[in-house]
Amino acid sequence: MAYSTIPKSSIYFNNVLWTGTGSEKTISGVGHQPDWTWIKRREVKDHNVYDPVRGATKLIYPNDASGQDTDAQSLKSWNADGFVLGTATNVNASGGTYVAWNWKANGQGSSNTDGTINTTYTSVSTTSGFSISSYTGTGSAGTVGHGLGAVPKMILIKKLDSGNTGWVVYNHIIGAGKYLRLNTSDAGASDTNIFNNTTPTSSVFSLGTDADNNGSGSSYVAYCFADVQGFSSMGSYTGNGNTDGPFIYTGFKPALVIVKKATGSAVNWVMTDNKFSYNGRGTHDSYVMFPSTNAAETDSYGLLLQSNGFTFKGSDSSSGTVNNNNSTYIYMAFAEAPLVGSNNVPCTAK
Repeated sequence: MAYSTIPKSSIYFNNVLWTGTGSEKTISGVGHQPDWTWIKRREVKDHNVYDPVRGATKLIYPNDASGQDTDAQSLKSWNADGFVLGTATNVNASGGTYVAWNWKANGQGSSNTDGTINTTYTSVSTTSGFSISSYTGTGSAGTVGHGLGAVPKMILIKKLDSGNTGWVVYNHIIGAGKYLRLNTSDAGASDTNIFNNTTPTSSVFSLGTDADNNGSGSSYVAYCFADVQGFSSMGSYTGNGNTDGPFIYTGFKPALVIVKKATGSAVNWVMTDNKFSYNGRGTHDSYVMFPSTNAAETDSYGLLLQSNGFTFKGSDSSSGTVNNNNSTYIYMAFAEAPLVGSNNVPCTAK
């Protein structure tokens, strides 16, 4: 079995914590120069997303439908080991506590012409299976090049202009005839127009004529993820409703897990990581946040990270957010310690 050739996960993904100062602050220790930085104040505050494809100080909100904003005092720039923050309270209020998840692609990138809709920029890492593309919609069904050289399993798209209903999400488990919204708790909805009912290929993803991802003259950003065995996993599991929940094997020790119930009743997206979750609280006190809301972290749901996957402790019977009996859930997971190729040292289990 072939595993990731990534010897150290922090080269391509890493999460960092800090306490705000209210004055300009440099965050270091990421381990690479980030190309996608997702910041959340651990108290009540919007999620913020930044990338060099759109430019520093330009932010969009995973939990909100509104368009792109510019804030000169938010994330001001990136450097070789992190980023520089201004004084904005969403990233650096005095005494505020924060977490940032950081992915490596390839800077601002360049135009990709593989699809019928050329991208303005596509920043891509084929090694880690991640790309960022900006493009202008045409209003006509078409394709957009993602640059991965592998079929994406998750695609997150956001219209940057005002006047939209939010993010649209493709997931390979629910298929191209359905979509999710990152900014809502809605379950997967059927719509063959969003992704033109066409499965992505190793070079392009497809768009219909919906204004949420392909309105004529509107600007968009797309984040695409492919599986890299031993480093990232975009899969699914079935809940059992028991206090001992299912174990989901990822093939690596996760640093970040994001979960969403795919069908049925509406429940929030849930995310947990290996730093804010266990920050002095112990391995059985797993804190989570919600990409679809601005809520503070909470210790609900019992989502536990393990040496080669994740599991749950608690039936979650009140909401079915992560472990409703016989419900299907999708997830994204990224490694803290990847399983690597034969020329490197593999991660060991507990």
